[in-house]
Amino acid sequence: MVPAAGEKPIVPPSHATAPRNGNGLKASRASHGGLSWLNFLTALMQTGFGAFLAVYLTNQHWSRTDIGFALSAGAAAAMACQVPAGLLVDWMPSKRLAAAGAVLAIMAAAVLIAFVPQHWPVFAAQVLQGAAAAVLTPAIAALTLSLARQEKLGERLGHNVRFAAIGSALAAAIFGLVGAWLSLRSVYWLAAFCALPCLVAILSIRPADLALAPRRVTHAAVVPRHFRTTPPKRVRDVCCDRALLVFAASVMLFQLGNAALLPTAAGALARAFGRLPDLTLAGIAPALEHVQVHTDDLLVAAWIVVPQLLAALLSPRVGRLAQFRSRRRVLLIGLAAMPLRAVLFATDGSPAATVVYQMLDGITAAVLGVMIPLVVADITHGGGRFNLAIGIVGLASGIGGTLSTAVAGALSDRIGDIGTFLALGGAGLCACALLAAAMPETHGIAARIQANAGPRPV
Repeated sequence: MVPAAGEKPIVPPSHATAPRNGNGLKASRASHGGLSWLNFLTALMQTGFGAFLAVYLTNQHWSRTDIGFALSAGAAAAMACQVPAGLLVDWMPSKRLAAAGAVLAIMAAAVLIAFVPQHWPVFAAQVLQGAAAAVLTPAIAALTLSLARQEKLGERLGHNVRFAAIGSALAAAIFGLVGAWLSLRSVYWLAAFCALPCLVAILSIRPADLALAPRRVTHAAVVPRHFRTTPPKRVRDVCCDRALLVFAASVMLFQLGNAALLPTAAGALARAFGRLPDLTLAGIAPALEHVQVHTDDLLVAAWIVVPQLLAALLSPRVGRLAQFRSRRRVLLIGLAAMPLRAVLFATDGSPAATVVYQMLDGITAAVLGVMIPLVVADITHGGGRFNLAIGIVGLASGIGGTLSTAVAGALSDRIGDIGTFLALGGAGLCACALLAAAMPETHGIAARIQANAGPRPV
């Protein structure tokens, strides 16, 4: 959020301020490594709370209705906690403590699901995990903002997305093998065990590096509370910020089209082709002659893993591009990939083609994973409340995703799969149009605020 005319931005005193070129003291490798491992391990921990949970509860003889309620409980908790979690992380002086608390809560949820797979404990675990995830996302974003240099923030966010994508892809493979060889309950014991290295990663982020954040970044959110000469922006002013509202609305429209796109494609594929024939591994080795692989399972795995790997490959490049180019143009590239994917699904829904189309989802994941916290950092640069704004955008994204599946299901029954694909793509086009027409360019806000603040000694 850019300060109003005549309004003084939040700045620390002269001994803690950043030089004009933004090249303050570089954070240690240990802190950056801890942040990378934190992104990797938390993504790995949370992978088990999605599709694996549905399979696990099915094996525990849950009805589909009860499974749906359990999954919805986690999603509803995450949505309800987005804004309060942002306020909480803004208020907490130690972002490391916020991240550690969220990790411990996710560990407790995993243990509860593994130890007591009954209705109320699982519902409670899902609510606990959803609330913890709402805290963890802004806490990691705040740590990133404090460790990165001003001119390297986009690239550092790209590395966050890379490690999180690798963690999610690897977790899908590891959890699948553990569930097949041991039991699906073992998935949740493994997820809980991952909390220990997560805490080690948090501890490796050095407090001294975080304390020197105002020498690397001019963002108001990194200024310690006792150094602030003016209070942060009022919550009401943040919630009414035009640029933030336009951005949040664009993200909501995008998720309205995107969240249901792959489930709709999966349903259309099943109706068109039925169950795909199993594969035999006899050609690989004689010992595997009687081993069969379900082609449907391989297809689902490819839909998940391919975009994750592409996001891991592209995200640092997206971050570097966003540092020197228009933020809005980079965002439009990511958003426009979704309506294109919808049109392709409507044109040809063969199994091999859908895997290729999912590469576009990798582009979108890389762009949004980097650009959402980067643009929010731009908007809130002069007035603080970075984590609250992250929560507002997260709430908008959750609303769009929740409405998407319900809308797509109703449309599929009435106008068919092709019409549903085109309608979902239309929501994505609306997101692009809103972003292009109403979203101000946020690149360069930091430099303008720093210039208005006057000379700052190193």
